[in-house]
Amino acid sequence: MSSGPRRCPHADAPLVIASGSVNPAKHAAVERAAAAYFLRATVEAVDVPSGVPAQPWGDEETARGALRRAAQARLTLDADLGLGIESGVVEGPGGNLYVVAWAAAIDRDDAHAFGGSERFPLPAEVADRVRAGAELGPVIDAVAGIPGTARRGGAISLLTAGRRDRTDMLTIAVIHALAALLQVWRGGFAQT
Repeated sequence: MSSGPRRCPHADAPLVIASGSVNPAKHAAVERAAAAYFLRATVEAVDVPSGVPAQPWGDEETARGALRRAAQARLTLDADLGLGIESGVVEGPGGNLYVVAWAAAIDRDDAHAFGGSERFPLPAEVADRVRAGAELGPVIDAVAGIPGTARRGGAISLLTAGRRDRTDMLTIAVIHALAALLQVWRGGFAQT
């Protein structure tokens, strides 16, 4: 992404945003973030591949999956902007395995930017199973005894006893990606 000014949609311009997932938590995050920046955006979800393993490992692989989703969604729907989200895991302080989420935003000129959300550690018994090759979603489903947690509150909701949910966490990543792509500090994006 260049550091100089470039043509960006204005906050009150009508535009179509392609969301690179039909996962309800991810799609809701894109809708919330879009509403934070645009008054007349239409968000359409499309199921596109991430191009990374089902359980992305590390920041680079996870961010690459988000960018692939954003780019494929934008192209598939011929949208003004594409937004993709990918969650993964990364080793971190204290020997813990952390959940990460990256969002990517891309425009018609292929300018793109990334945004991340907060990280949170997994309990040792969950981390051990993920390190052994299991995908986080099914492990959390088994621990919680509730199928489909990744499509709803996610691991964060389970681990915080509902004080945070996946959509909240993913919305932060999308807001950060849009801020970087749109260079909101240059004007036209007063809080709505």
